[in-house]
Amino acid sequence: MSVQMSVQNLMLPGNPRYQPKALQEFFGYDNLYRAVGRVEIASLRVMGEMGLMPASALALLTGETEKSILALTATQIEDTERRITKHDIRAWIYEAQKLVPPELGNWLHVMLTSYDPLDTGRTLQFTEAHRDVVAPACRKLLRSMIELVRKHADQPQIGRTHGQHALPITVGFWFATILYRMFYNFQKMELHAGELVGKISGAVGAYNAQVGLGAAALAGEPTFEERVLNKLGLKVSPISTQILPPEPLAYYLYSCAMMSASIAQMGTDCRQLMRSEIGEVAEEFVSTQSGSSTMAHKRNPINFENLIGMWIRTKNEFGKVLDTLISEHQRDLVASSVYRDFPIIIVNLATQLGTLLRENDAGLSFLQRITVNPQACARNFAMNAQVVLSEPLYIAIQMAGYKGDGHKLVNHTLVPRAQASGESVAWAAAWYAELDPEFAEAWGRIPTAVVELLHRPEKYTGLASQKALQIADLVELQL
Repeated sequence: MSVQMSVQNLMLPGNPRYQPKALQEFFGYDNLYRAVGRVEIASLRVMGEMGLMPASALALLTGETEKSILALTATQIEDTERRITKHDIRAWIYEAQKLVPPELGNWLHVMLTSYDPLDTGRTLQFTEAHRDVVAPACRKLLRSMIELVRKHADQPQIGRTHGQHALPITVGFWFATILYRMFYNFQKMELHAGELVGKISGAVGAYNAQVGLGAAALAGEPTFEERVLNKLGLKVSPISTQILPPEPLAYYLYSCAMMSASIAQMGTDCRQLMRSEIGEVAEEFVSTQSGSSTMAHKRNPINFENLIGMWIRTKNEFGKVLDTLISEHQRDLVASSVYRDFPIIIVNLATQLGTLLRENDAGLSFLQRITVNPQACARNFAMNAQVVLSEPLYIAIQMAGYKGDGHKLVNHTLVPRAQASGESVAWAAAWYAELDPEFAEAWGRIPTAVVELLHRPEKYTGLASQKALQIADLVELQL
């Protein structure tokens, strides 16, 4: 005889190291059959309401009875499955029938097939985990990112492409590029979460038992399936086999994976900018922390690196989702074990969100404790400040009517001169104007304001500040 454990096992799927407690209600091991129970209870109530089972049986479905059914643990069910039924849902029925009078218990799972409660229950888990945990955390993340964007909108920073100094931007602009990606992906998560569906369509999806055994609704009335799913707050899949079409959940999980990638983008950038020789960004290092087991001077970017590692895990987990897009005919059992790993994607994302939003004793999140070093930004900016304005210089002389190849001149003559002398490319241009009358003529036609700009690279930030604030306002308005 199976014995229900007094202490629940709430381990989440995946690595025991990563266990966001907020997800245990939905994906904790011993809670996994609660969603199945909810579908089965909804089905009992609909059968009673439609007169398919006696009113006396429905009367036995009390609040206390429901609570006992929903308390069935995966530990208990799987013990019964291994010892007796060799089938997970028949094991659930076996244990549930012990908790209710036979007059009610005999109606458990009538009109259903295994994947009616399993697939629909899975949809319940992901829908409610998104609504109650993932979406609120994403909104909090976006609001914190808005603060970072606004705080650093005007802080000059050297832009980088291919790992090389490029053109000036601002720190806020850099944050805004990541904020928008997070926001875009969150919108897709919201969209696809709203498209998750359930099914109560029977063993091949054709409603055979409902039609053949008198459970079909009259014309114009809600169907048995619609009634059950309405009680659960879920949409009905237009068609299914024994299992739901895989696309709605796959698209939702894909959008979660994409959000994970945008968070990892921030981790990657911050990790690079925290390098000893760059030092523009740093994560907090508390007084009791150790940076290395042996090198006491180390200050490792452990949280930034964790953001990247979670994306790597998620990317590879999503491959399992792709592997379940195909099944044989109306269903095979190949993907059954694979489905059980799907929550790992949500666990990984929640871990990333938890890293960024984790508060200290003062109530400040990790994001709020990230520091930007203006002195380091200025130092790094100054490394190539004399040449980073080669772009406006070549465009300006071309626009001023220079007959030669402005880009070639700047690239092969003026930049090397500036690098060798330590002067700016603007001074190199003035030097070259004394040697080449044709160039001097074009140089003389460049507006004074442009010439002044060529001496002030920190002002050549384009719309970086404005764009940063524009994106912050856009996201805030949408939130």
